[in-house]
Amino acid sequence: MISCLIVEDEPLATDVLVDYVKQVPFLDLKATCADAILALDVMQRENIDLVFLDIHLPGLKGLDFVKTLQDPPAIILTTAYHQYAVEGYELNVVDYLLKPIEFKRFVEAVNKVKAKQGRTGRKTIAIQADKKTVIVSLDEIVYIESQKEYIRIQTTSASFTTKYGLSKIEEELDPSEFLRVHRSFIVALSKIKAFSGHDIEVGGKSIPIGGNYRDQVTIKLREVFK
Repeated sequence: MISCLIVEDEPLATDVLVDYVKQVPFLDLKATCADAILALDVMQRENIDLVFLDIHLPGLKGLDFVKTLQDPPAIILTTAYHQYAVEGYELNVVDYLLKPIEFKRFVEAVNKVKAKQGRTGRKTIAIQADKKTVIVSLDEIVYIESQKEYIRIQTTSASFTTKYGLSKIEEELDPSEFLRVHRSFIVALSKIKAFSGHDIEVGGKSIPIGGNYRDQVTIKLREVFK
C-alpha cells in the first residue's frame, strides 16, 4: 500500500482527489489538509509515501513547502497553472497534474509512484546472455547501450549483450540511481566521473547527451552533484 496525503485548499478539488484515491486499491489516504502547515503536522505523525500537493496554498506555497522537507516523500503537483512545471521537476516531483484532472492522468501519475516503490531496494537484474541466465548486480552497472533490438550492459568487470529494449530496461531501474541521457544510453549516476553540457564521462567512455534529453539531464545532474 502507498500511504498518501492530499494538500489542497479548494474543497471541490479535494473531493475529486479523495474520490480518485478511493478508486485505486493500492492507495491509502491518511488525511486531507487545507494548508502546508497542517500537512507538516500530519507528516510528523504519519508515515506518508505520497503527497498530492496544490501549488497555490494559503501561507506557505506548495513549492516552498517541498523545499522545506529534508527527506520528501513522492510529490505529485496538482494545479491549474502550467508555468511552474520546470521548477516542479527541478524539485524531482513525480508528476504535474493540471486541473481539471482526468482520472486517466491521475492513474498514470500514481502508477509512476508504484513502479518506483517496487524498484526500491532491488539489488540485481536477471538477463539472458550467451544462452544462459546471468544475474547482474545493479551496483556494478556502469552504463547500458542500445544496439538496435539488443542492449549491451557494461559493468565494472564484464560486458553482456542481451535481446532487450532500452526503454523496457529503463522502466526496471531506479531513477535515483540511473539516468537516460541519450536515446541509446543509460548511465549509472554513481559511476559518473565528469560531465559537460554535451557529454558524460563514465567507465572511461565519453557518452553523448542527446539534444532531446539535455534539459532533463542538466536538471538531474545539478540536483545530484550540487
